[in-house]
Amino acid sequence: MNRSHQFRRLAGTGALLVLAAAFAAGLAAAPVAAAAPPDRPEGLQYPKLDFKPPRAADYRVKLANGMAAYLVPDRALPLVTVTVLMRVGPDLDPEGQEGLAATAMHLLTRSGTAAMTAEQLEERLAFLGAQLESGMGGGGGGMFGIGGVALSGAESRVTLNLLSKDLDEGLALLTACLKECAFQEDRLQLRKDQMLQAMKQRNDETANIEEYQWGFLMRGDGHWSNRYATEASLKPLTRDDLVAFQRRYLGPKNFVLSVSGDFDKSAMVKKLEKAFAAWPTTGENPGLPNAPAAPAAQGWFVTGKDVNQTRVSLGLRALDRYDPDFYAAQVMNYVLGGGGFTSRLVNRIRSDEGLAYTVRSTFEGGFYYPDPWRAFFQTKARSTAFAIQIALTEINRVRDSLVTAGELETAKNALMEGFPARFPTASAIAGALAADELTGRYAKDPGYYQDFTKRVGTVTLPDAQRVARRLLDPRKMAFLMVGNAAEMMQPDGKHEVTLEQLAGGAPKPLPLRDPLTMKPLP
Repeated sequence: MNRSHQFRRLAGTGALLVLAAAFAAGLAAAPVAAAAPPDRPEGLQYPKLDFKPPRAADYRVKLANGMAAYLVPDRALPLVTVTVLMRVGPDLDPEGQEGLAATAMHLLTRSGTAAMTAEQLEERLAFLGAQLESGMGGGGGGMFGIGGVALSGAESRVTLNLLSKDLDEGLALLTACLKECAFQEDRLQLRKDQMLQAMKQRNDETANIEEYQWGFLMRGDGHWSNRYATEASLKPLTRDDLVAFQRRYLGPKNFVLSVSGDFDKSAMVKKLEKAFAAWPTTGENPGLPNAPAAPAAQGWFVTGKDVNQTRVSLGLRALDRYDPDFYAAQVMNYVLGGGGFTSRLVNRIRSDEGLAYTVRSTFEGGFYYPDPWRAFFQTKARSTAFAIQIALTEINRVRDSLVTAGELETAKNALMEGFPARFPTASAIAGALAADELTGRYAKDPGYYQDFTKRVGTVTLPDAQRVARRLLDPRKMAFLMVGNAAEMMQPDGKHEVTLEQLAGGAPKPLPLRDPLTMKPLP
């Protein structure tokens, strides 16, 4: 019987067990009389939320080599997920070698080891029914939560998922990639070709144009987050460059482990000690990435693209996640534009006027330094000015008057009652705690998870108005519009407002960037 058939049998057996348990639970509950339903939905009663968030101390282990590991056992399935998080981002690219870190991290698990070619590694992983992947950023969730860790963009990860009985071999393959990746020449050339092809498409979609232009406006050309790989920086990259980068940054001093699944905690500690004991280099921890040196741009900007829809972003640099107003800002933003159909921007721009399908505002709070508050939507070119006018009206209204008691209650309840959804699986718990260790929240705000609902619960109506006045000043905002510049400058025929009236003059042209150099085009 092959491995895939074994796994299908395992999944089928698990499904039957779940159904059997549900049926048994239903039989046990049958004698209990159900309460009569209320006449109206408002009469529904729910038990008080009683959720105990995970405590880092319950899962954190310090290995002999100094690495922190978060171990969250879960015996529901005979599977284990191991993620190695590290502070490796584009800020570590030497000048003229932009794209080096991203290339190294992508190839780490895809280009062989000292003992195995890339093809042999892939064949062995397929035989084990295992997944081994690497890359910059948090990665995608996948069926078993592979990747899915919330990161800032200045971090990378390597994730292994496999049957628990094959863990020893899996750890050996994982550490072989981390220690002695071969960076096989044909795989390096393939990756270069893929990246060069992707570069050529940078200006194809307005969504991509909006993102890079917004990044330049908020953090400046010189910031590491805006140092894009180019044709000139990518083509000369060699295997030796990748090996030198790996030896410098990949080692225990720069690793945090997230481990979840079918294991005994004490046995897992022994396996990890063995797997990460003998390391050719300690690995350099580069510390925190630099904050933007330049102030965020202010004013009105337009990038021309011959499409019939305008992408609009407006906002300004705001706060980090340690700011005392972080929780009040979350509540206020939920009321303004972060709460879906309960929020003011969505109700006014989408529901009342039908000007956009998706409308949203975000106030995430920077990991290392203040990040922007941003509202964004997409609308017909000639509706651009009227939609922005509505957004400005709602921003000024949340600054000038108190939100209602109902809005405040809805926002606070949504944030508090949605909080447990951050931890749906053992993998999510381990990943969240490990990411906090890597990015510094474990050291700076160890009570974050335990105190989250309490901190949100203390936000008052005056707090919401105060933080709106403090942070949301339209005079300091940047307004970015990507689309048909001539069309968006025209009124829509129903409303007199124009972009020139809102901006106090013509918006500043913000040229597209050459896709291969990322320099502004003439």
